[in-house]
Amino acid sequence: MSSAARRSVLPGSLETPFEKLRAASEILAAESESLARLARHLPLSFADAVDLLLQCRGAVIVTGMGKAGWIGQKISASLASTGTRSHFLHPAEAMHGDLGRIGPDDVVLALSNSGETDELLQILPSLSKAAIPMIAITGQASSTLGRAAEVVIEYGRVEEACHLNLAPSTSTTLMLGLGDALALVVSQARRFQAIDFARFHPGGSLGRKLSSVRDLMRPIAQCRVARTDEIVRAIYVRSSVTERRVGVILVTDLQGQLAGIFTDSDLARLLEKHRDEMLDRPIAEVMTPRPVTVSADESVVKAVELLARKNISEIPVVDQQNQPVGLIDITDVIGLLPV
Repeated sequence: MSSAARRSVLPGSLETPFEKLRAASEILAAESESLARLARHLPLSFADAVDLLLQCRGAVIVTGMGKAGWIGQKISASLASTGTRSHFLHPAEAMHGDLGRIGPDDVVLALSNSGETDELLQILPSLSKAAIPMIAITGQASSTLGRAAEVVIEYGRVEEACHLNLAPSTSTTLMLGLGDALALVVSQARRFQAIDFARFHPGGSLGRKLSSVRDLMRPIAQCRVARTDEIVRAIYVRSSVTERRVGVILVTDLQGQLAGIFTDSDLARLLEKHRDEMLDRPIAEVMTPRPVTVSADESVVKAVELLARKNISEIPVVDQQNQPVGLIDITDVIGLLPV
């Protein structure tokens, strides 16, 4: 997008919603066009940077100043969560003792649009003296930072999306895109799998989706279990669960294998149909035989899919001998159900 086109909306003239939306669209278009251009002309040095990160036996130390520093923190976090050990180093703090965070087996990833950021240049002699390899992401490979780096990923001179062409915007978008690409290509090269990702993301909705059934199920000690020959009324009289109440009875045969289930909804239907006499019969006569089950080692995603597809509220968890070991209740995974 041309400079004239982007600056057609002058400061103070954004009076209508249309003008505000147009200005925002122009900014997004400018940044996305720069990303697309970079994707079409990615330098071969990107592959060298990937190789250097794959060879790294220590950690990737990401550094940058100002807005580039904030982008660097995100890149460091992305590396760490996708299988590449990484830490962020503030270049100003590095000159006051934090250089000690860099080890002999580490690789430095430095970000600077100009390649002439004072705080970064001050730590270059120390990195050179310690023979620490460095990757530079910069707009100018001929800059001081670019000349000092072992590998330079140059994205070229860019015009910032800011109407003054001052605030880092397009340049930081390109840095972030290159950092994401580095982290994800390295992760793919290492054959990083979903199970590995889950180990680094145990919390929140994402962590739950990547967990195994074993991680989220209610253990058998918290479930109501009865034999096929037990009387329904007697089961409810003796059943007592100290933890969260479970609305289903897991029914096992004499060998301890799962034979069926009997839910609170089943009990309600008996009462609604005035079949009270069945409360004094063996539970085998009113249970649902051969229920849907899941293995404790299956992913939670599979259990959620079964709950949604079968329109059920509970799934017994069984071992290889078809003996119940727990239960997945819909209330435990309600936030993961498809909408």
